[in-house]
Amino acid sequence: MALVAELLQPVITGTLLGLVMMILLIIYLLSSDARSQKEGKEPPGPKPLPLLGNLLSIDLKRPYLSLCAMSKQYGSVFTVYFGLKKMVVLAGYQTVKQALVNYAEEFGARDITPLWNDFNEGHGILFANGDSWKEMRRFAISTLRDFGMGKKKSEEKIIKETKYLSKVFEEFKGKPFDTTQPVNYAVSNIISAIVYGSRFEYSDPQFTAMVNRANENIRLSGSPSLQIYNLLPWLHPLIKNWKLIIKNRNRNIKEIKKLADNLRETLNVQDIRGLVDCFLLRLKTAEESRDTNTHYHEKNLHNTVANLFAAGTDTTSTTLRWALLLMAKYPQIQDRVQEEIDRVVGGRPLVLDDRKNLPYTDAVIHETQRLANIAPMSIPHVTNCDVHFQGFFIKKGTTVIPLLASVLKDEREWESPHTFNPAHFLDEQGRFVKRDAFMPFSAGRRVCLGESLARMELFLFFTSLLQQFRFTPPPGVSEEQLDLTAAVGFTLSPTPHELCAVVRNGQHTNVESGY
Repeated sequence: MALVAELLQPVITGTLLGLVMMILLIIYLLSSDARSQKEGKEPPGPKPLPLLGNLLSIDLKRPYLSLCAMSKQYGSVFTVYFGLKKMVVLAGYQTVKQALVNYAEEFGARDITPLWNDFNEGHGILFANGDSWKEMRRFAISTLRDFGMGKKKSEEKIIKETKYLSKVFEEFKGKPFDTTQPVNYAVSNIISAIVYGSRFEYSDPQFTAMVNRANENIRLSGSPSLQIYNLLPWLHPLIKNWKLIIKNRNRNIKEIKKLADNLRETLNVQDIRGLVDCFLLRLKTAEESRDTNTHYHEKNLHNTVANLFAAGTDTTSTTLRWALLLMAKYPQIQDRVQEEIDRVVGGRPLVLDDRKNLPYTDAVIHETQRLANIAPMSIPHVTNCDVHFQGFFIKKGTTVIPLLASVLKDEREWESPHTFNPAHFLDEQGRFVKRDAFMPFSAGRRVCLGESLARMELFLFFTSLLQQFRFTPPPGVSEEQLDLTAAVGFTLSPTPHELCAVVRNGQHTNVESGY
């Protein structure tokens, strides 16, 4: 409440003109609501206060928890006001699936907040709409597949990277360390190899700085001050996080441009190294034909790469860090995973085909994704048109929040939604079973385009690490003391912690020849 009051102080003490404009805006919104009500019944919700909306009822550090609580009172489709901004929240598996899959077109556009507009200016994939978004998404999906996403080529890249990561873990000699940076670098190297055509050394200052800035931005973008900025963007001179996040973004775009320019200088049609090369060829064709309407231009190149770089690193690395923390927290589950890997695989390097013979391990990975719930509010959508949905009328241009937290912890779908229980994904015979309400990658038109790659990475990184290391809390810290509270951020990562990675059975990593 103190933060809201502080940031709204310029409104309270502002000029007469600013006050008049605010009153006119409120009148407009009220009249807009009146017009909407003539079209049909609007979703219910808590009564908003003038200017503040429902902000005083929402924990801005963890808004998804407040929205999940509201859904129990107002139902699976309800209205909430973040300040003056009206949003419709979709809660529970059945409702979210129906909206994103059965009404994919109506709910398929992205809500571009002021912050994401500052970031991408309508370019790239994550925070774009219209023809440019469609073309960039099609290009990214087809090119990533060409370079092995979900296929043997990617598997080979990941297996190679697991050896580098294991070597770093081994160098700590069983002493406590923070897994964040090495895991981030390893996962980022997979998308880097596909995008740029080569991996980076973990000691490369250009590479590590880019990864660290991208991860810092993802953390900062979920902060309360930047949520307030999205509601009142003219406050940006007062918000330190906004200045830092834009500075980080500009530095990363500059580095991406430098890497792309280097690739341009050595571009060879007979030797296409990665996604950037493919884009550069299309950009060259557009320039030669003087196509002024093309979507293949520098800004789309830089923002598409930045989107893939950030999204391709954060979500997978965060999930993997949760998995290692959970293994240290629940040693009996770690025992079962390692027993299964030892029995089925032995000491040879794991491959993707092993997944079908490791049902318990696969269940642990899926349960980690479910419980970690790293994108609890997804990325907000916006309605493309007026929608009649579940007996309610939702006006065109309304921001929509698919509350993935309410799907992954839906009490009607999961036997013990708030506990770590791999049995959610096992039948009575111990065989792996799919669950319809497992939706960590979202669904519909905006489903994560790198889902197949992320699934490969999670399996191969997790199993290779568990095959070689025993993960334990630091000396003097019990399993019970390991904190599973998520840190504040756009995605939910573990709070800062250290683990010990103890080499098992005398195994040591050989990067050149295997384990």
